[in-house]
Amino acid sequence: MKLLLTTTMLLLSMGAESQTYTIDTKHPQQTIEHFGASDAWSMQTIGLWPEEEQQQQIADWLFSTENDANGKPKGIGLSLWRFNLGAGSAEQGDSSYINKDTRTECFLRFDGTYDWTRQPGQVKFLKMAKQRGVPYILAFLNSPPVYFTENELATNTGRGGTLNLRPECYDAFAQFMAESVSGLEREHGIHVDYISPINEPDGHWNWQGPKQEGSPATNWEIAEVARKTSAAFTEKGLTTQIMVNESSDLRCLLGVYKTSWERGNAIASFWSKDSTATYLGDTPLVPRLMLAHSYWTNTPVPYMKKIRQDLHKTLKKYNAKFWQSEICIMSNDEEIGGGGGYDFSMKTALYVARIIHHDLCYANAESWSWWRACGGNYKDGLIRVFDRRHQARDSRLMWALGNYSRFVRPGAVRYEITSKEKEDPYGVMVSAYQNKDGSWVVVAINYSEQEKPVSFNVGRSSASPTWQPYRTSDAEGETLKPLAPCDGTATLAPRSITTFVSSNP
Repeated sequence: MKLLLTTTMLLLSMGAESQTYTIDTKHPQQTIEHFGASDAWSMQTIGLWPEEEQQQQIADWLFSTENDANGKPKGIGLSLWRFNLGAGSAEQGDSSYINKDTRTECFLRFDGTYDWTRQPGQVKFLKMAKQRGVPYILAFLNSPPVYFTENELATNTGRGGTLNLRPECYDAFAQFMAESVSGLEREHGIHVDYISPINEPDGHWNWQGPKQEGSPATNWEIAEVARKTSAAFTEKGLTTQIMVNESSDLRCLLGVYKTSWERGNAIASFWSKDSTATYLGDTPLVPRLMLAHSYWTNTPVPYMKKIRQDLHKTLKKYNAKFWQSEICIMSNDEEIGGGGGYDFSMKTALYVARIIHHDLCYANAESWSWWRACGGNYKDGLIRVFDRRHQARDSRLMWALGNYSRFVRPGAVRYEITSKEKEDPYGVMVSAYQNKDGSWVVVAINYSEQEKPVSFNVGRSSASPTWQPYRTSDAEGETLKPLAPCDGTATLAPRSITTFVSSNP
C-alpha cells in the first residue's frame, strides 16, 4: 500500500492529477440482469469436434466463475447464453439458398414429429453452460421453421418487408416454440428462461440473398406472434418469457429508419395504449422491455452518447426497460478498421468496452450481449476459432467483456458516479455497481496512452473498503490479472480496463 501511495504521489508531483470518483449511493439506477453471447453459428460444429479438451477450454473461457491457484479467473463468467433455435435450412442443403456455415437444423420434422437428437453441437454447449453455472438461457430464432414459411425457405429472398410466415401458420409457429422449450427441458434438462421469436425484423435490407436465416416483420406481425406464443406457452404451463423485438438498429426503436412506417417506432408501437393493434402491455409472459442491437450507432462518439440518452428518455416515457442483445464490429466502426480481420489486441477490446459503458450508463441497459461467442477471421467472435485444426484462441476482447461479466453478477444495481472531471471517451470512463452480496464493483476504462491516477469513494463515508483490482491490457498475462489490493487509490495503466471489487462488503 505504501508503494502504491508513493507511486501516486510521484505522479502528482510530475503533473498527473488524480481523478476522484464518488459512488452516489443515494441514486441507484438500473438492475443488471446478465451479460451474454450466442452460440450462432460456431457451436454446431465446435460441439462436434473430436477433441474434448478444446471444447472444455472454450466452455471454461466463456462460462467459468472459478479462479486458478493464483486467484486469476479461468473465464469471463457469462450469465446468459443465447441459443439459436434452428429453422431447418440445414436439412434442405444447398437448396436452402443459405451459406453452409449459417444453416441450422430444426427439431421439427416434415411429418410433424420431433427429433431431439438434432442441433447436437449446440445442445452440448447448452449443457456445458449449465454445468458451469450459467443461470439464464435465451432461445432466439432467425426464421420460422421452413415448413411454415411462405417461400418454404428460411431466407427472405424474393420477398418484401413482411414476415416470411404463412397466415394460417401463426398458431403452428407458436406451438413449435412451446414444444421446443418443453422438449429442451424434458429431453436435455435445459430450462429456457426467455425466447425471442423474431430477429432484426426492421433491417432495411430485408434479408435478401443467400447468406443466413432471417426475415423482416411488421410491428403488427411481431405483436401477433407474441400473442399467439403467449397463448401457447400459457396453455402448456410454461414460464418462459417472450421477448420483443430484437431491433437491428437503435434508430428503429425511436423512429422510422430506412424502412416503412410499419417497421418503425417500435417502443411506441408496443407500449403505447394508443397503438391498439400492436399494444403488448397486457399480454401474459411478455415483459415490458425492448431488445435491440447496438450496431451502426457507435460512431461518431458524441452521437453514440446522444442516441442512448434519447433512447433512455423515450423508454422512461413508456415505462419500458432495455436489453442490448447483440453487437459486433461492423464496417462503419472505422476507428478500429471495421469488422474485417480478427484482432486479438486491446484495440478492439477498448473500443467495445467503451460501447458497453455507453449502453449501461446512458441507455441504462439491464442486459448486455455480444454477438458470436466464437468466430473466424472477422471481429464478430469473442474467441477466434480455427475450425479445420479444431483449435481456438482467446482474445483481449473476450477478457474485456469479462471485466464486466465476471464481477457484475445478476441482480447487481448500477449507481451513478460523480467526479469533478468530465468523462473522456478517449481517456477515463468509470462505472459502479453493487452486487446482491453487498460487494461494490468499479470498472475503470483507460482509453488513453498515459497512466491515470484515480481514487474511489463509496458515498460520503470516510471509511474506504479494500479493493481487489483485476486488469486487462496488452501486457503479457494481463487478462483479468489480479493486482495488489488497494484502498481505492490506484494508477490505471495505459490502454487498460481495471475492475475493482470490494472485499469487505
